[in-house]
Amino acid sequence: MSVSLVVVDDQAAVREALAVMLDLADGIDVVATAADGREALEVVAAHEPDVVLMDLHMPVLDGVAATGRIKATAPGVQVVVLTTFGDDESILAALEAGASGYLTKEAERARIEQAVRDAGAGEVVLAPEVQRRLITLATRRARPAAEAVEFTAREREILGLIGEGLRNPEIARRLVISEATVKTHINNLFAKAGFRSRADAVRYALSTAGPQPWRPDRGAP
Repeated sequence: MSVSLVVVDDQAAVREALAVMLDLADGIDVVATAADGREALEVVAAHEPDVVLMDLHMPVLDGVAATGRIKATAPGVQVVVLTTFGDDESILAALEAGASGYLTKEAERARIEQAVRDAGAGEVVLAPEVQRRLITLATRRARPAAEAVEFTAREREILGLIGEGLRNPEIARRLVISEATVKTHINNLFAKAGFRSRADAVRYALSTAGPQPWRPDRGAP
């Protein structure tokens, strides 16, 4: 099955180039484009895509506000930010609005294509430099509320692997359990902690784990 995609960017040349490039990629179907956040809301309502590739700094309605509104009205739509801005404030604002991924426009074509496919499959998509920033931020912030949630040992183990960027099949292989069992544990820990998305779980895991050794990007968190 192909992933239906909406491309949002205020620069016409960038928007059109991304749309053409991604529509030619295997497993991706670009169903619409938008020049700003307000147009994005309209086309998402009209086309109900699987994924929105969202720029951040746009006129009329910016990407952060548009992401928040999309997630409020269509929570099943995954938003992946693709922007020139990789600063802490932009990253946190986008993720807190509900984005499930964050890439900078320095990303290679194959990385963007894979990010769209992974987002369509419900995976978190974070560029390596973004993940490094989140780890740095997490180690600087005290998160006492996180410690109040009582997870089982297995749930904490799985949460840690989510924080490392592993996908469900990889977690299942690492722990020698079925993928269905992994999903059950993830559903339980999501309910306990009130996570709205896998991105929430990644931020939570990074905030409670302390400094972690950096792992090379595996292509998809």
